[in-house]
Amino acid sequence: MGFEDPRSQGSRNPGATNVLRIAGKKAAALTLFGDLLKGLLPVLAARALGGSDLAVALVGFAAFIGHCYPLWYRFEGGKGVATAIGFLLGYAPLLGLVIVALWLIIAKLFRLSSLAALIAFAALPALHAWLDGDARVTALFILLDLILIWRHRGNIRRLVRGEEPASRL
Repeated sequence: MGFEDPRSQGSRNPGATNVLRIAGKKAAALTLFGDLLKGLLPVLAARALGGSDLAVALVGFAAFIGHCYPLWYRFEGGKGVATAIGFLLGYAPLLGLVIVALWLIIAKLFRLSSLAALIAFAALPALHAWLDGDARVTALFILLDLILIWRHRGNIRRLVRGEEPASRL
């Protein structure tokens, strides 16, 4: 779209929030859609191939890890929020919609995408345990949440200092 690599500008993150800041809504929407598909399509394929719930969840988790730590970018990828949401929407649509709703509410209230992601995904393991109860998948969601928190460590430091830039949502 004629913009420089988002990994060289702004927060230096290739995700939709940074793309929104540096390139606008259209580029951000395309980035968000692509990242969602990275999580959604492998999960739908695993489901269509008859994978068990655990196998499907592992496929989604692998997509999330691949987004966060891509080999072709020397393991320096995005924070994984949109890919994780795509994974959830394919794995458990109701759970995915609840996480999206939580993210939207928090993002609109506080205008902070990072805070919205951290809070929404902090609820994920408990919501999954309550709605489904498969402890193996809940443990996988705990691991996903811990990685997501790690990927947001700079945002957390800025949030604590009151320096996290508001999002144009």
